[in-house]
Amino acid sequence: MPLVAHNDLPSFERLRNEGYRILSPERARDQDIRSLHIGLLNMMPDAALEATERQFFRLVGSSNPISQFYIHPFTLDEIPRGKKAQAHIDNYYEPLEGLRTAGLDALIITGANVTHAELSEEVFWKPLQAVIEWADKNVTSTLCSCLATHAVLRSRYDIRRQGLDEKRWGVFNHRVVRNDHPLVQDTNTQVSVPHSRFNEVTEQQLQDKGLHVLIKGDEPGVQLAVSPDGFRTVFFQGHPEYDSISLMKEYKREIVAYVNGKATQYPPLPMHYFDVHSQAILDEYRDRLILAMENSEQVPVFPEALLSPRLVNTWHDSGEALVGNWLGLIYQITHAEQGLPFMEGVDPEDPLGWLAGDVSRLT
Repeated sequence: MPLVAHNDLPSFERLRNEGYRILSPERARDQDIRSLHIGLLNMMPDAALEATERQFFRLVGSSNPISQFYIHPFTLDEIPRGKKAQAHIDNYYEPLEGLRTAGLDALIITGANVTHAELSEEVFWKPLQAVIEWADKNVTSTLCSCLATHAVLRSRYDIRRQGLDEKRWGVFNHRVVRNDHPLVQDTNTQVSVPHSRFNEVTEQQLQDKGLHVLIKGDEPGVQLAVSPDGFRTVFFQGHPEYDSISLMKEYKREIVAYVNGKATQYPPLPMHYFDVHSQAILDEYRDRLILAMENSEQVPVFPEALLSPRLVNTWHDSGEALVGNWLGLIYQITHAEQGLPFMEGVDPEDPLGWLAGDVSRLT
């Protein structure tokens, strides 16, 4: 169902031009359907702030046919911002206190840039804890992405992420291992998901604390897990929200960091992402760039125009299905809590009791 353009956020017009259905608030009020209000805590650094915003808007906007969605982006004041990003936030993002007062049905928390080995030393740590504590008591379900997953697991369960020998990035295959949970019903039993991280939490760490692993892969490890109650918090270690070009853009940024001396080694290619032809282009580009640097010449332009048409998105549909199931469950639960019609066999006084029944099959 459509997104509701409740302010002048530029992403609404961009998505409308991409073919997404975007409603005005007036048109939304004419629809005989209950809306869901979703908070988007965007902690990403300036360079990825708006792109991440659009990625989650797309994922939500294409995911579920039963509702219309108000997405309320906000961030944490403690995260330092440049002039352009701060202007975007000031103009279009909402204050957290206002969202607390108005209430949210669901919350999505993005990743963030980290500068310390210990997450508790990051500038966002304490304000993020406050958001998490509020959401636990006031939001039907929270979805955490990548770094947010590691931070919430550290805060709530004292699960400490483990460093990897090398960056795990690329597009990886996974399999559904708990197909009786409603979040993965009617999804493919094998799904691909992009990952981009230097750390991980393992299946054993999660199981030791009573969490349920729903999707995992041999190479990337756990992709999807849920809190012990089965639904209040959903954890992604990967990035099903990524656009087709996201890993390419990240690879380009890492090359720029190498050229500027901020990285000592030329970055490896993301795994299982570029086809053979594209890899050959990039191998040639690497050789030309290194030669240019050795000769103090201008580095060649990154061959983005040659690569983009060859990129294949193998993960969006499965991500859309998962988020659609998540939003569908939230819709049903919030209906029950308001005394509205609900699923057959579900007690409106205890809507999560139905999920508890599903969780009992997981243990």
